[in-house]
Amino acid sequence: MGGGPPKDLLLCALPWPEPKAILAQIQKRFPKLAIAYVQTTTTRDFAALRKEVPESLWSKATVLCTLFTFPQNPSDVPDLELVHLTSAGSNQMQNQPLYTDTDVTITTSSGIHGPQIAEWVIMTGLVSSHKYKQLYELQKQRKWGKQGSEQTDFHKVRDQVGRRLGVLGYGSIGRQVGRVAKALGMEVVAYTATPKDTAEKKKDRGFIVPGTGDVDGEIPVEWYSGLDKASRLNFLKQDLDWLVVSVPLTEQTRHFLSTEEFEALSDGGRRPAFVTNIARGPIIDQDALIKALDDGTLLGAALDVTDPEPLPADSPLWEKENVIVTPHISGVGESYTERTFKVLEENLVRREKGEKLINVVNRKRGY
Repeated sequence: MGGGPPKDLLLCALPWPEPKAILAQIQKRFPKLAIAYVQTTTTRDFAALRKEVPESLWSKATVLCTLFTFPQNPSDVPDLELVHLTSAGSNQMQNQPLYTDTDVTITTSSGIHGPQIAEWVIMTGLVSSHKYKQLYELQKQRKWGKQGSEQTDFHKVRDQVGRRLGVLGYGSIGRQVGRVAKALGMEVVAYTATPKDTAEKKKDRGFIVPGTGDVDGEIPVEWYSGLDKASRLNFLKQDLDWLVVSVPLTEQTRHFLSTEEFEALSDGGRRPAFVTNIARGPIIDQDALIKALDDGTLLGAALDVTDPEPLPADSPLWEKENVIVTPHISGVGESYTERTFKVLEENLVRREKGEKLINVVNRKRGY
């Protein structure tokens, strides 16, 4: 990099226009770094995407910044040392030879999505609890509505003060959700894959947008952990009013939440809870979710991710009054590109100094 060999090439293969000002800043900071930018199509056809990048760039790349574009074979990128993903997770490349057959370092953009996703979580949760979907329909009909009519009784609104929010996956996104929830007067209960039983383990070591998150892990009133079913059910039985799903998708978390988990969460339907999923659709058994919504086990749901995506037009989730569905956009925002390159720039600095990188994917864990 700056001071490194001139053969260093940062290859960016991304489905949005070249952020010239951002790349100019990186170039200024690392004058010996060559930068090549390829704007790819928005397809998720990996074979088609890799062909959009010239072979000459694959062969020279030492750092790859991408979302869905990967070389066909590791031999195509003999000098590659680092892959930076512009996503929070790495599941899109876990079947790629670069992931399975090499030890090339992979980093993610975990940490950049917290602010906008937390706002989406709170927004959709309050839309549901304040019955705004029904209010908006009244507005479109130019109706004022009144208490006791056939319309929803809008006086029966329970604010969030004193309620318990369970964050299933207390990472960067979960920490910002917890921060905002605490500001609303909620109690936050955290769940992580591994125990966070010391002050040091509770700290966030990844990328953090300044002024956000829970760096020291001081917000949760209780912590739970474990990937086995017994540990998961124990967490869900902690009188939670609202569950936010923010764990990564791995083989261990596929259908992590199903009928038994929803029964535990809502105490057999005696305390119906609200479920929000901003992680990945397959983490929830969608058929079990629909059943739990139908029989009153769950109070409602806000889903930015579904299984499959796009959600088929004939899915019953579209028509449910107690469900909000959005097209996987909770993490999208005007600051997205700037922040993902901030993570990359930080790691380029650390790489140059020989320091430990941030947001490194642990292949054994899958995130």
